[in-house]
Amino acid sequence: MTRIFIRKRTGFLLGAALAGLIAPSVAQAEEASKSAPPAAEGGGRASAPASVIDIVVTAQRESQSLQSVPISVSAFTAETLQRQQIDNSLDLQLSLPNTIFTKNNFSKSSFTIRGIGDLCVGSSCDSATGITNNELPLFDTRLFEVEYFDLERVEVLRGPQGTLFGRNATSGVVNFITAKPDLNGVHASGEVEYGNYDSRKVKGMLNLPLTQSLGARFAGIYVNRDGYTKNLHDGARLDGRDIYAVRASLRWEPSSSTTIDLLGYYFHEKDNRLRIQKQKCLRDPTGVLGCLPGRLGNDYTNNNATFGGTLTSREYLTMQGGPGIGALALGSLYGPDSNLGNSLIADPRTVNTDFHPTFFSDEIQAQLRIEHDFGPVTLKVSGQYQRTRTAASQDYNLSVNNAALFLPGLSTLQAYGNGVAGPSLAQFGRVAAALIPNGPAGPYCTSIVEPSATGAFGGHSLCSATPQDFDRTSLFGRAFTGEAIVASKFDGPFNFLVGGIYSDYRNHNADYNVNAFNIDYAAGVLGVLTSLGQQGGQAAAGQPVTYPTVFLASPYVRNNSQLFQLKSYGLFGEAYFEPNDRLKLTAGLRYNHDDKSNRARNTIISFPVPYGTANAFDSPFFAAYDADAGRPGIQPVQQRDATFGEFTGRAVIDFQVTPRNLLYASYSRGYKSGGINPPLLPIFNISDSFEPEFVNALEVGSKNSFLGGSLRLNASAFYYQYKGLQLSRIVSRTSVNDNVDADIYGIELEAIARPIPALTVNINASYLHTKVSSDRYITNPRDPSGGRSDAVIVKDISNGSNCTVVPNTAGNSAASNNFVNFVNGEINAGRVVNSSTGRPLFRPGAGLQGTTPFPADSGLNGATGAYSICSALASYVASAGAGPSGVSVLTDGVPVNLRGNRLPQAPDFKVSAGAQYVVDMGTGGSTLVPRVDVILTGGSYGSVFNGNANRIPSYVIVNAQLQLNGRDDRWFVRAFVQNLTDSNAITGLYVSDQPSGLFTNIFTLEPRRYGIAAGVNF
Repeated sequence: MTRIFIRKRTGFLLGAALAGLIAPSVAQAEEASKSAPPAAEGGGRASAPASVIDIVVTAQRESQSLQSVPISVSAFTAETLQRQQIDNSLDLQLSLPNTIFTKNNFSKSSFTIRGIGDLCVGSSCDSATGITNNELPLFDTRLFEVEYFDLERVEVLRGPQGTLFGRNATSGVVNFITAKPDLNGVHASGEVEYGNYDSRKVKGMLNLPLTQSLGARFAGIYVNRDGYTKNLHDGARLDGRDIYAVRASLRWEPSSSTTIDLLGYYFHEKDNRLRIQKQKCLRDPTGVLGCLPGRLGNDYTNNNATFGGTLTSREYLTMQGGPGIGALALGSLYGPDSNLGNSLIADPRTVNTDFHPTFFSDEIQAQLRIEHDFGPVTLKVSGQYQRTRTAASQDYNLSVNNAALFLPGLSTLQAYGNGVAGPSLAQFGRVAAALIPNGPAGPYCTSIVEPSATGAFGGHSLCSATPQDFDRTSLFGRAFTGEAIVASKFDGPFNFLVGGIYSDYRNHNADYNVNAFNIDYAAGVLGVLTSLGQQGGQAAAGQPVTYPTVFLASPYVRNNSQLFQLKSYGLFGEAYFEPNDRLKLTAGLRYNHDDKSNRARNTIISFPVPYGTANAFDSPFFAAYDADAGRPGIQPVQQRDATFGEFTGRAVIDFQVTPRNLLYASYSRGYKSGGINPPLLPIFNISDSFEPEFVNALEVGSKNSFLGGSLRLNASAFYYQYKGLQLSRIVSRTSVNDNVDADIYGIELEAIARPIPALTVNINASYLHTKVSSDRYITNPRDPSGGRSDAVIVKDISNGSNCTVVPNTAGNSAASNNFVNFVNGEINAGRVVNSSTGRPLFRPGAGLQGTTPFPADSGLNGATGAYSICSALASYVASAGAGPSGVSVLTDGVPVNLRGNRLPQAPDFKVSAGAQYVVDMGTGGSTLVPRVDVILTGGSYGSVFNGNANRIPSYVIVNAQLQLNGRDDRWFVRAFVQNLTDSNAITGLYVSDQPSGLFTNIFTLEPRRYGIAAGVNF
């Protein structure tokens, strides 16, 4: 059935491509003729140099020669994209100086330009790099999922662009310009491609002039291939693609001075794409951290360090209900964990997972633009509607849990449910029925995400032969944008451009969820203890039973951003003064105003729900749950509103030394509004908002044509001073954002040469220096000790986070170790009491052990670790006083100063070079064109904390192709290879939080691809 559907879609697109093969020339052929004049088509018969053809861009909102624009901008025409094998954004960034593109967590992606990208993660974050389609900004676009097709060009502007583009992007703008209908004739093109991984691609375009003033253009692409990643568990191929996109455009020219463009676009993907291709970990045998910060290894996180691992451990359950309840445990904190025994796999294209990923995404765009020339001024009015949906799931740990470790606890659960321990403990039968309906040998049922938040206890589960852990990210967003621009074209020295833009964006249920069998288990077992009134030793204190049989909701991590709203407007303009035909002065100003509102709630086994309740939030006990610890009283959701507004601007002077040589200097001030952090427990010292970021950017540059136009050489140097740069980190399974100051400087060179008509060579090179420029103290999640050898890192077994105990006298490691050991002994003896009631907080017999050293290669500088309860440690310090105890308990860990650290995703250098040669085949005008591209990207870091575990190595990529072109480029056949050396280059990484065990998600370029393609142009 799938193959039939594939053939139908392939046939449809190919049919559309071939339907118009009855007319001369297409835009792609026209572009080829521009860059290959008649002398070049002779395959080198003439020895004189040939000019490098300039590209017309709209980087300043009007059509200009690339070489006359006083901005650092790279432009790629349709032909350039094809000949450099730029099929998508991962390919695009390879040919751009000081630019990195990478996928990142939560199905997102980021362009980082000159060290600045979308380092802020969350619903309320603005994009540092503006992504525009035909100059209109896009929100949460899936444009990066589909390969490029039927584009007129791609422009990448580096540096703040607020006085001209979008929503005041601080790092730059990537502007995709789609091909428009041509009213002069019927054109069509079609291309088919087949490659390894059983990859099939079809692209097509049909251009139809309907009348002398009305034309239509239709284009589409379909991509289907097997996965790049092999799954050892069942031999399946993962990370495949099944994608199609279609675009329809209308152009109406009712008069010579009026143009109306209408565009509709739809994208669809449904396949087994891996959002996270691979995870890295230097396994922590103590389980206190899960993964150690010494380096990135090929192991799996120690599951004893995770939230589900601690709450289902014998030690924690004994503390809650005594030894009989401890017998229900799925393991011990000091024993083997459920990831132990998984095969170590170094190959980033091989995984071992029992959960097949699912990925769905689609996007609708509709644009209308009206442009009218009034003579002295032109008016452009544009409107856009965008709707985006995403829903994706995959194995959270990319591993297979060892169910054999769970059998003792599950057998006890079933026995208790059968009444062997008395009628009161028979309530555990409800848990067994939901999670192991057929008994301890499986299948094992894990909650799935659904609106009621009752999961497996409400009948919403996934049952399989092995215990599951998987996550799910989802998004539903829609945006309306309107923009109007008036630009003058006076004959005198003064001209101007003024405009305004308004956007209304709403993001519904931008959720991130983590489901795991052991979290379900904790929700069920702790729910029964709540029903019995036995949690925390309450039964021993004579507490009556006050609950019916309950489970705790939600039985999975539920980060629910119910609604984020953004209403934004910007007023911008530039004035241009040209006292003569060589000198030009530009001054620009912008005001940006953003109103943001976010309604969110994070739950995980947070409140009791009676069995049979249809919706967890209808539970009578939900009223006691406070979703917003930052405000007095009990709040069902966290509601935050924020308003930001700022003036920014730029000034430019450019001087045309000769008609072929331009010098310019500019100052611009960029701004990106702040945002709202999601709700967290009050134990985490995180602000509920983050501040705006600002940049003062200085740049000087030169654009030149030499040797009769056969050499184009552009150079720029820049210095940025950032204040409040927004950076993301994961805390309690939630992305939060901080602000740091930074200094950045660098240089960029771009050159294209045609020493003879047949030969074209292009070279780009860049250098980048970034550093945090002021004192900023933040705790490194990987190393809560802050590098102190006298610290004890504690895994809080009640919530999976880490705190740190340090001596008040530096270097007195005995004090911190003795203190933790003493408090653990008090917990084991059941002597920790509630200070207000005097009742015991924990049952005796937990069996917590003392501190233990980490391995020699841990990267922790001699710190020790232990399992404990951070609140108990803190209460002993508070009751005894800091002096007598001689230690301090730091909830977030020891802060470290980021000053001097490099910014993430900022390689210190990049070099790319390409060459192609046109060989005249002497057979009716056909040519053979070999081309090779080599790209070297320097090393960088994936986190502002730097360190070995965050290091991203440098890499080299080699692409090559050989293309045979027919006369006038009416047809072509191409053989190609991308990533010739099969480099597993890492483009970015993201470290998980402490309750997840601190594993690292990595994102890579595509593996070696090769194949053959053929196409026709008419």
